[in-house]
Amino acid sequence: MNKLLKSELGFQGFVLTDWSAHQSGVGDALAGLDMSMPGDGGVTLGTPFSYFGTNLTVAVLNGTVPEWRVDDMAVRIMSAFYKVGRDHHRVPTNFDSWTYDEYGYEHAAVEEGHAKVNEFVNVRRNHATVIHDIAVASTVLLKNDGALPLTGEESTVAVLGEDATLNKWGANGCSDRGCNEGTLAMGWGSGTTNFPYLITPLEALQHEVAYKGNGDFKASTDNWNLENMARVASRASVSLVFVNADSGEGFINVDGNMGDRKNLTLWNNGDELIKTVSQNCNNTVVVMHTAGPVLVDEWSNSPNVTAVIWAGMPGQESGSAITDVLYGRSNPSGKTPFTWGKTREDYGPPLLTEPNNGIGAPQQDFGDGLIDYMYVDKKQITPVYEFGHGLSYSTFAYSDLHVRALPSGEYQPTTGMTDAAPTYGQHGNASDFLYPDGLERIPKFIYPWLNSTDLEESAAGSDYGMETSEYVPEGATSGQPQSLLPAGGAPGGNPGLYDELFSVSATIRNTGKVAGAEVPQLYVSLGGPDNAETVLREFDRINLLPGQAKRWETTLTRRDLSNWDVVSQNWVINQHPKTVHVGSSSRKLPLKATLPMNQ
Repeated sequence: MNKLLKSELGFQGFVLTDWSAHQSGVGDALAGLDMSMPGDGGVTLGTPFSYFGTNLTVAVLNGTVPEWRVDDMAVRIMSAFYKVGRDHHRVPTNFDSWTYDEYGYEHAAVEEGHAKVNEFVNVRRNHATVIHDIAVASTVLLKNDGALPLTGEESTVAVLGEDATLNKWGANGCSDRGCNEGTLAMGWGSGTTNFPYLITPLEALQHEVAYKGNGDFKASTDNWNLENMARVASRASVSLVFVNADSGEGFINVDGNMGDRKNLTLWNNGDELIKTVSQNCNNTVVVMHTAGPVLVDEWSNSPNVTAVIWAGMPGQESGSAITDVLYGRSNPSGKTPFTWGKTREDYGPPLLTEPNNGIGAPQQDFGDGLIDYMYVDKKQITPVYEFGHGLSYSTFAYSDLHVRALPSGEYQPTTGMTDAAPTYGQHGNASDFLYPDGLERIPKFIYPWLNSTDLEESAAGSDYGMETSEYVPEGATSGQPQSLLPAGGAPGGNPGLYDELFSVSATIRNTGKVAGAEVPQLYVSLGGPDNAETVLREFDRINLLPGQAKRWETTLTRRDLSNWDVVSQNWVINQHPKTVHVGSSSRKLPLKATLPMNQ
């Protein structure tokens, strides 16, 4: 936090914890933590016991935390307050996240102050249109053997799978979306919100077939009743199978998944569902709502699986968005942001799931330094679908790659010294920080004051009196001027890292019969033996009519072409040849050119 974020990257804001992530007092303060998450005691969530509060006051008074560090916390926090203009304009509170009622407690945690707490202000505006467009644009067509788009003339459309329908308890039936029932449109956790409505694939597709198509509509949503799935699929001209794999925040356990998924398989018997349907219908289209990649190799290459779509977690317009894509009113243009490996081993070393170091901190070394497509490419692993892959109902051609060196100055490492850390005022004596007489203390509120002038008694901690040499690095409390970091010097790092060194341009043409959007991607080969084969540096989305061509131009900065040098502690462009590649995915790069580094 101190060296990389605040010094090298010049971050001017404040750092705060998530809930239950504040695990020490002096150590966290000196490491750069500025604020404990409001409501988090840091010792026990929802209690008035904190590593900051009174303990931070004690730490300043007994000299373990210098006053300049607390002043720095305050300046950073209040800078954000002024940055967003809260000193000039403060909107009165008009909603309460703790209740749906119009009237309730102003301070719910301590049940104080009964008043009107919800104004029910509608802030959605055109959100339905926006989220629909986002859901469509992010839909990734992974495979299409001519099955899509659907024509509306299919004799029988079957919609199969629990993921097509509504949670049996309603769209918001599980607290914090902490279950995987029905269609998956949002992950789970404290960052979730309530759906104002949720259009499921089942209802959108039923409406499509009933009111716009000429065929019959069949549905089955019990993933475990494979006999019925087979029966319905065998009578369908196209079977649309909906499957999912959920993920969320670790305080909720869903089917043994403590936030992160415990494996890479589909949930709720999804793989068996797909195999059963595809064995009984030679036109099976799979739609996946997942939090990330899943293992698809055992069924994706089946000739009866004629199309595969990854729709992510599309939100409230899920059904209407996927229906527009399936029937061709919207042309898919999404690109997968991760690699789809054939096996779990394709993703590299497994994560540590069991303690391996006795009572000490678990230890796991990652020696490759590469993840996802960079790891797969380096190990020469053939994925099912590569990073950046995504098909369209149209086709696109790439041509005429041109690279031009841009005028730029020589890179200058930052030198010099910082100012000494400022201190604002004097902290006085312990008696100056006793609780004010007559103060009515609010339960669970974290106060900075002392109960006693005896600092050990006020701290009330068993670790009080530890020698700082046991846990504080040398120099951590010094407010004296320090050397500026070579890669620092401004917010974001050394400004020279963002000098544009090359212009790269190419022509993209829509060679198909329908309008569509293509996402050109620029990758760079840095050339070193430990570098990835290619790394993504730029991408864009270009809308093209049939037959239309556009020139795409982008630039590469010094940072784009640099490696981190541990000796100089700076970004350095090494002497290895550098190559640019342009194309539609990490493994479909038809255009290539060598960068003229010495010109």
